[in-house]
Amino acid sequence: MAPRFSELDFPRPTRERLSLRFGQVSTLLDQNRLHEALGLFDTIRRDYESWSAMTDLRFSQDTTSATNRAERDYADSLTPHVTAFEVAIKRRLLDAPDQQAVRAALTPHTLELWRTDITTFDSRIADALEEEARLSGEYTALIASARLSIDGRTVNLSGLAPYAESTDRAVREQAERVRWAFFADNAPQLDTLFDRLVHVRADMAAALGYDAYTSLAYRRMRRVDYGPREVARFREDVRTHVVPLVQQILERRRATMGWECVYSWDEPLIDPHGNPRPIGGHDMLVAQAQVMFDRMGGDLGGFYRQMREGGFLDLRNRDGKAGGGFCTSFPTVGMPFIFANFNGTQHDINVFTHEMGHAYQNWKSRNLPAVDLLWPTMDAAEINSMALEFLTWPHMDLMVAPGEAERFRQMHLIGSLSFLPYGVCVDHFQHEIYARPDMSPAGRHELWREMERRYLPWRDYGGIAHPSAGGRWQAQGHIYRSPFYYIDYALALCCALQFWQRSRTDYDRALRDYVALCERGGSRPFTGLVLEAGLTSPFQPGALA
Repeated sequence: MAPRFSELDFPRPTRERLSLRFGQVSTLLDQNRLHEALGLFDTIRRDYESWSAMTDLRFSQDTTSATNRAERDYADSLTPHVTAFEVAIKRRLLDAPDQQAVRAALTPHTLELWRTDITTFDSRIADALEEEARLSGEYTALIASARLSIDGRTVNLSGLAPYAESTDRAVREQAERVRWAFFADNAPQLDTLFDRLVHVRADMAAALGYDAYTSLAYRRMRRVDYGPREVARFREDVRTHVVPLVQQILERRRATMGWECVYSWDEPLIDPHGNPRPIGGHDMLVAQAQVMFDRMGGDLGGFYRQMREGGFLDLRNRDGKAGGGFCTSFPTVGMPFIFANFNGTQHDINVFTHEMGHAYQNWKSRNLPAVDLLWPTMDAAEINSMALEFLTWPHMDLMVAPGEAERFRQMHLIGSLSFLPYGVCVDHFQHEIYARPDMSPAGRHELWREMERRYLPWRDYGGIAHPSAGGRWQAQGHIYRSPFYYIDYALALCCALQFWQRSRTDYDRALRDYVALCERGGSRPFTGLVLEAGLTSPFQPGALA
């Protein structure tokens, strides 16, 4: 029986306690007690990850709390020390005289991940890692601090979404102007934050002997089966096959609506009749989701009931709460947690089913033998989340207003296709940034405009100064907090769309294949999991076409 979230209490680690526990692992290895050493090593890491996840979650739930911020800062200061202990033990095991015993005790993929991990850390970059985490937290708090006035109300950035999707074009334009006024007002601070992050990361790469941060970043993402060359080819495939299609869709929408052109504030209105809305507010959606997952069969309904009744959901938007949505987990108890910001738009359904996909995968693979395998690398993890978005399609009548399920499905598909050019735009931007870390803030803004012209040639901000000058990227938190992550969404979407295609001819098979993929967790690298699921790799020529 899973515990309730309110009952979770993970001991606060200290450097001294961590040193003692990791020292016990070394002692067991000295005594040739390999299996006991590996068991303790795994337990220590699960304990620390559970506490760290809770610390990050509480900060995200209330970024204004001095207590939460202090505890987050404390965790950031501990992380380099924990990494140093982990890397030392991984090195020792990878260099152990009895490699046959090590290979018998650990999966080949685990060993490959460890070989990658040991190349991403040295005690010389411990202070830089702490500074990187601190700056990332500063960005999160700054974005969460937004207080925007519109229609006589004060909202945060998440609360602006309903206005951005209004059928009234003037309201959409106003929402766009209000949004970018906040970023324009904070542009100097945002530029300074990012400049410091870029240089901290470039310095870490240099200290570890890399020619540029990009090489280190790919290893930090644990990408063991592809590199920048394959990603560049995928970006070009998107440019060739998807960009013209999205341009056609937008032109058809322009003609249908009778607009003189498509401005940036028109793009969120995907359906000319108005984007379909959720059937109700927070409580209604949470209850309807139970019916939906029960209908889908298997153990999805039972798992969701555990999440719901155990308090492992935080979906309401509120002041001081970090923006966006994510899924985290507590590996000592085998339960994930979903964080989101419902705002009354169709995005509530998308983000909920997306994060539910992450949660279900983590729960299905909770009994895999090592903490390294509980999550896939993020490229593969995003298949689990995005595929569930599509696999819930037959039950959308439960989640949207009566008669709007088909319009929701069409909007979801168009939105997915439209995301691909933006996803690769963000990725290409980051590759160029870290190839030239000394680029000026003005140069970075011009670079973003160049990327938009390449991948989003239709984008027109209607003269709004900040995004027209190349400041749009500052609203994409991944660029600050999780460099090179964003392409994972595009790669995974190419795979999730294949699950959608499969479900149209054999839904039961598609769902079985999906559950099997979730059960595999992180037992294989991205391309290995794609192959085992019977999917075509995004890197294979013709996959997007």
